[in-house]
Amino acid sequence: MVSVLPRQRSDRPIKAMTPPNKRSIPPRFRVQGTDGIRREVRRANDPSLKGLSPVQAFLDRGVITEEFMERYAYAHVTSLIRAGRLRRGDSFVVGWDPRDVEGYFTGAVIHGIRKAGVHAVVLGTVPTPLVPMAMLYRQAGGAFMVTASHNPKDQNGIKTFLAYRGMKLLPENDIALTRALMSLGSLRSKPLKGRRINWRQPALDLFRRFSLDPENSWCRDVSFKDIILVVDPARGSLTGIAREVFKKTGFGKVVEVNNRLNGDVNLNSGVADLEGYSVISRDMIQKGSGLFSKHAALLKLFELGRKHKNRLRSGTLRLSGAVFDGDGDRFYRLDYHPGKDCLLVLSGDQTAYLQAAYLMKRDPKKYKGTVYIHTVESDLNTARAVARLGYRPQLSPVGDKWVLRRIALLILETRMKGMRGMPAAALKKKLASLKQSEKQDASALETLEKHLDRLSAGDPELRNLPFAVGSEETGHNITLGWIEGKGGERLPVFCGNGLKSALNTFAASQFLLGDQPVARYYARLERPFPPGYKQTLYVYTIHQKQFANGSRVWHRIRRGILKAARERGYQGRVTPFREDRDMLYLALTSPKGTQAGIFVRNSGTENKISVNLRGAKGDAAALQAMGEQAVRILFTALKNQDSPHYKMELDLLSRIAGKPLMESQVTGPTDRRVMVALEKQKLVQPSANGWRLTPLGSWYITSAPE
Repeated sequence: MVSVLPRQRSDRPIKAMTPPNKRSIPPRFRVQGTDGIRREVRRANDPSLKGLSPVQAFLDRGVITEEFMERYAYAHVTSLIRAGRLRRGDSFVVGWDPRDVEGYFTGAVIHGIRKAGVHAVVLGTVPTPLVPMAMLYRQAGGAFMVTASHNPKDQNGIKTFLAYRGMKLLPENDIALTRALMSLGSLRSKPLKGRRINWRQPALDLFRRFSLDPENSWCRDVSFKDIILVVDPARGSLTGIAREVFKKTGFGKVVEVNNRLNGDVNLNSGVADLEGYSVISRDMIQKGSGLFSKHAALLKLFELGRKHKNRLRSGTLRLSGAVFDGDGDRFYRLDYHPGKDCLLVLSGDQTAYLQAAYLMKRDPKKYKGTVYIHTVESDLNTARAVARLGYRPQLSPVGDKWVLRRIALLILETRMKGMRGMPAAALKKKLASLKQSEKQDASALETLEKHLDRLSAGDPELRNLPFAVGSEETGHNITLGWIEGKGGERLPVFCGNGLKSALNTFAASQFLLGDQPVARYYARLERPFPPGYKQTLYVYTIHQKQFANGSRVWHRIRRGILKAARERGYQGRVTPFREDRDMLYLALTSPKGTQAGIFVRNSGTENKISVNLRGAKGDAAALQAMGEQAVRILFTALKNQDSPHYKMELDLLSRIAGKPLMESQVTGPTDRRVMVALEKQKLVQPSANGWRLTPLGSWYITSAPE
């Protein structure tokens, strides 16, 4: 019910006197993306938002204000209370990354929790995986992580964790939250009923214990004393924490870079800049013309590589990098190759494969036939490679929420094995129904497991869970971890954890490759498994809502790709994913019988869309041609001409068309951000004389809508 209290500035009605939170929205509309909400942030009193409610600013301008953050937190907590999953006076955990230096947005989230009548357990600046750990340890009713993850510092958002096994919101949960959010009136006069409980130091102690436990780190019977490790926390949540853990784990020398906590998260640092690269050459770090001329981790690794060249070539020393993102749930590994004077980049596919190979070699009896979950973003050869190891690969849509859902289903299946009689039959039927349902709801999984608890069915300790690794190519890897609860009980933890993934990956490579000759060691790191062809093409600053299952653009892309495939002798068909129906996934078979795939999907974390090409190396030319046709359709059909960023794109491209643009001529954080987007769209490329147009860029400035 809309409040009848005097409206705040941000609650003024929009045009035609439509109440701000009573606007017409589709019945299945959801505010969340792949992982929570994430947008550019502005203060509610920003002149550009005058006359807009927090919801209007979010929906119409793509902006998050501190008032929207407060409403989001309040709406979610009160929804849980109404559903009987939380009571007033219970606790709710909240942490954040260091981008919000002034604390306007984090403070608003805390207020939203407390106004809902629940105690806010405040962790402060912590890595994302610690938030669900603290929630499980304290048996709290849920948790928020205030972060925009790998996105630039001018953005922020919220990741939401459910009390049930630390799962994230699935679509039905998101729809319920969206409805609650849209129906809220003003919160200004609501009192802070819940308390603020500061729990930072105990939480950090919990994370250190977790990270240093050999059962979680896998760092037993391996030595890291001959490794120099460069740690890049991306000026984010793992600053200082990862360095300390690596030192205590026994690395010979640990060098931390990009560690100033001044709010500049992910700036010239972290994993996001490395996406799509398997090798970084020395010319890519050259001052002025190099793509990574300001990425301190890469510069430091090349510096140390030259300094220790002889020992690295002899194999008595190794030089590696552990690169994270701003909130610490993603990890890429870097290794300096002394023979080639380059850096090898191991993304989520490669690190997860090494972890899987380690587990299988350590305990083949336990892991033979267990499940390896990977997403559609992975190299297609990943599934073949892990199957050869002895795993059962499962393909998932993008987002660790879907990986976590599949783990939860495995837990339920495992606990039901061996059950007999009528209750067992009914529960198994319910589980089968949940798997096939078009409506994805985490609370339904929780309800089913509570039935099992009441029947004392199965193994709640998960000793025989047939799960090994959950992987996203972007560096979110999930393996089973354990914490000790307040009562001394062992609690299983499933979450994307950059530091755990790093420790596991280095333990795996030392165990599997540590005694290998130098040439073989680097050859295996460079190619843990035979890679296929993989490329992703992006279009930024778009109308994302116009690309949805059944929309005009969706069908236009489908027809275009299938036509281009037929012209090249490929057979293609649309493969629907129940969890992500708006993603367009086309399974292709080449004239030689090899399998390939092209999928197009909106990003859930940024205003962009991607055309993803996956196949065998021999499919590269054909897939590239099909992908470029698709991306040109997206450039002409989806660009948001009303966006200031669109106008800045055209302005920068017009300037570059006249003559190369030097980096020093791109001033201001917004201009630099747009230039990065132009590069990722492959519209411009750096050169010794400055930024130049690519062939695609030259086409675009003559084809872009006026």
